[in-house]
Amino acid sequence: MDWRGRRESSNVEDRRGGITGGHVAVGGVGGLIVAVIIYFLGGDPNQVLQQPTDQVQQQSGYVNSNDPSDTLGQFIKVVLADTEDVWDSLFNSMNKQYTDPTLVLFSGETQAGCGYASAATGPFYCPADQKVYIDLSFADELHNRFGASNGNFAMAYVLAHEVGHHVQNLLGISDKVDQMRSRLSKTEFNKLSVKLELQADFLAGVWTHYDQKMKNVIHPDDIDEALSAASAVGDDRLQKEMQGYVVPDAFTHGTSAQRMYWFKKGYTTGDLNQGDTFNSNQ
Repeated sequence: MDWRGRRESSNVEDRRGGITGGHVAVGGVGGLIVAVIIYFLGGDPNQVLQQPTDQVQQQSGYVNSNDPSDTLGQFIKVVLADTEDVWDSLFNSMNKQYTDPTLVLFSGETQAGCGYASAATGPFYCPADQKVYIDLSFADELHNRFGASNGNFAMAYVLAHEVGHHVQNLLGISDKVDQMRSRLSKTEFNKLSVKLELQADFLAGVWTHYDQKMKNVIHPDDIDEALSAASAVGDDRLQKEMQGYVVPDAFTHGTSAQRMYWFKKGYTTGDLNQGDTFNSNQ
């Protein structure tokens, strides 16, 4: 992706180095299942975030966002700016108002509107404060732990997926799904959660389509990196790695094949009308 010298979003809270100490307490769920949940992209933080059992202390050592060595931080801010441009344009075409989300960059742990977040939770979107939380060390996790292709655009896909959840929130889709939680069994709601996550993958693909159309900055290798990242965080692949077997009823985000399918569909079509994952067999 061509990004150097381009506009960086100002909707960023850079808390890296700002909060340390303490730890996120996760209770009542087996360790293996917790590990699967917290490493998914775009998970519901209410499932994994609890009040810390240790005191969190504030430090003053913030990362200098103008540091030339902060390449990934600068890159992700450019990607966020591109999501703002694309979704503002698409919302205008629907006669709707797009509200920019805020990106929170943190290291270790931080406070979110949905609870405390740690690097172990992975990137997520919090609808309570309309912020996306990312510890950029997740880029190394994607490559080293999950086997995704090594390249910056894998993180562009991650951010675009989380911004996709913001789009769902603005359109009222997330609220409709959440209202079904108390009416469905855990297995049935998991299936609905999968549909929501796959739609976020589709929206990430739509963003990629229009970013290329509007700015001509996306390369073929970038699409390969995004598909590799989508495959790396499929439910089936993660469950197989972490517990040695696959439990489809426990899926919350979709298989590797499903995540790649919906991202690619969004990218190739750019048609929001084709993103109805809830009534699809895919």
